[in-house]
Amino acid sequence: MPRLLVTGAAGPAGRALLAALVNRGVTAVGVDMAPGGCGPDGIESVPAATDESFLPELLAVAARHRVDLIVPTVTEELPVLAPLAARANRPWVLVGTAEAVAIADDKWRTAQVLAGAGVAVPRSVLPGVLTAPALRGYLGTPYLSKPRHGRGGRGVRVHDGTEGPPPGSDDVLQEFVPGTEYAVDLFTDPHGRVEALVVLRKTTLARGRVGNGLRVTRDHCPDVADLARSAVRAIGLTGPADLDIRRRRDGSPVVLEVNARFGAHSGEAPEVLDALLDARPGAGPGAGRVSPYRAGVAR
Repeated sequence: MPRLLVTGAAGPAGRALLAALVNRGVTAVGVDMAPGGCGPDGIESVPAATDESFLPELLAVAARHRVDLIVPTVTEELPVLAPLAARANRPWVLVGTAEAVAIADDKWRTAQVLAGAGVAVPRSVLPGVLTAPALRGYLGTPYLSKPRHGRGGRGVRVHDGTEGPPPGSDDVLQEFVPGTEYAVDLFTDPHGRVEALVVLRKTTLARGRVGNGLRVTRDHCPDVADLARSAVRAIGLTGPADLDIRRRRDGSPVVLEVNARFGAHSGEAPEVLDALLDARPGAGPGAGRVSPYRAGVAR
């Protein structure tokens, strides 16, 4: 039976993915900066992705557990691991190309690339480009500021006319889109085909108007699904992706951000996990759909 390693296993995305794998009978081990007892082998400690010892220590854990596939779930790890995605030897690393990961990692670049490809995104601008009156005229009120490099709603603030700390120099400013928010989990093969896609409507957000989705429910929204497909194709992402999409007042959906990894609600999207188990990591474009991960998997 194949063995998988899930990073960020003490966080929302890693915890959900590790639990889903274990429930299917897949042999999986987790690693995290904050280890704890979870899964058959527990969670082992590794340094932060910014530490120069992160990669060698991660690969050492993979070798010790005879891991076939590393599945990262921490945004900061993706640029470090992306250069390993194309290698043919094990352990394979399930991550997009370095260029696609770099675009998804930067919310300003994401908005620019998607807008350039005709994919709907919120109106966006960098701090200092417009005067305050022009900014309000362009973005409307309220508007958002959020770090160009961030995750999980960290640092996202709603500016509604009351004075507060000004946006940071590394923020991106965006119109506030007030409608229903969705998490879209999907998996794209090396040819760019979306093999699985699940739309999850966020029914409760961590901070009321913004933040992580605390509760989700499956939804059937063809327009949201089509927008998510267009977004990953425009960026060139392969493998797993988790997108945040909201509706404007007129009902039209826009892409808020793209995460080049499994999301926190992957347990609600078993089709995406099926696509992972059907994949042939490391084979690249032109590979057949011969799965090394289905054999022995309890269904």
